[in-house]
Amino acid sequence: MIQAPVTPILGRGGVIFLVLLLAVAILVPVLNLFATPGSALHVPDYMVTLIGKYLCYALLALAVDLVWGFCGILSLGHGAFFALGGYAMGMYLMRQIGSRGVYGNPELPDFMVFLNWKELPWYWQGFEYFPFALLMVFLVPGALAFVFGWLAFRSRVTGVYLSIITQAMTFALLLAFFRNDMGFGGNNGLTDFKDILGFPVQASTTRAVLYFCSALALGGCFILARRIVSSKLGLVLVSIRDAESRTRFLGYRVEHYKLFVFTVSAMMAGLAGALYVPQVGIINPSEFSPENSIETVIWTAFGGRGTLWGAALGAIVVNAAKSWFTGLLPDAWLFILGGLFIVVTLFMPKGLAGIFSGWRWAPRPPVTEAAKVSTQAAE
Repeated sequence: MIQAPVTPILGRGGVIFLVLLLAVAILVPVLNLFATPGSALHVPDYMVTLIGKYLCYALLALAVDLVWGFCGILSLGHGAFFALGGYAMGMYLMRQIGSRGVYGNPELPDFMVFLNWKELPWYWQGFEYFPFALLMVFLVPGALAFVFGWLAFRSRVTGVYLSIITQAMTFALLLAFFRNDMGFGGNNGLTDFKDILGFPVQASTTRAVLYFCSALALGGCFILARRIVSSKLGLVLVSIRDAESRTRFLGYRVEHYKLFVFTVSAMMAGLAGALYVPQVGIINPSEFSPENSIETVIWTAFGGRGTLWGAALGAIVVNAAKSWFTGLLPDAWLFILGGLFIVVTLFMPKGLAGIFSGWRWAPRPPVTEAAKVSTQAAE
């Protein structure tokens, strides 16, 4: 059996991205756990958590680029899928607290005891088991994306109208999760986590493993996304992005293709949220904020729409800059972010990926026999 070479599927930039990701995934935990504290090579615990958070954002940007860069679906609601995956993991972590909470109730989380809840809601049942929680991480965002996409794509809602509807969906979920009677902690959300799979969340080894899992998930989803866009399915997605009406007239069920890629993208975003929560230690309704979804689009555009690895790189670079600028110029960060989006739109339409691609030397065309004969004749 003849197998397709790796480079055409992943692309040269994709291969470099995966190699660098693998190196960072191994190097950072090793330097954190085995380098002597105080030495120049030691990576502190907070830095492991911070980079792990960047990797989760990179996975979210990758999910957005899959639908926007290759299918033309500008979703301003992927923050909702990210938050739903985070809440699914947060519910599992809350169930692991048990009697170690402030009120010592073995069944109810502290916020439910405080609000005089008498029993655990039915939708919290099963979250004490990690496999069930992991299933919900994919199923809940995927189910919401499937239902929303089926209604929207079937009605042929496209362009800015679809973007507005996805943003409205996110805002509706934001308002719903703010309510105390929803059973998700209200404004405070879910926090004060203790264990994950029996290991202390705050332990250095646990943080290192969560970091490695974030890098592994980013690499795995990148390979999956590249397999999708490099296949015949990917060619149809690109044709939908460039000429949806013509693709439909050719006999393709456009709504089915869009629904598939939208659902897969939502599940990737849910996985990113699930990995994000145990590392930052909290999940609250602010993660549903429409501003978060808009920022994700900016990461994708800055890194390079339609490249996948560029979107992930853009998320890491922008969030690293955000961490630095919010400490140096906290009142000016939003202006810097807005200016960055304008600069990218006007002067960097291909983002960082386009700049890096421009650094490559153009391959020299092969010299044919006819060219040799012409050269000799000219001499």
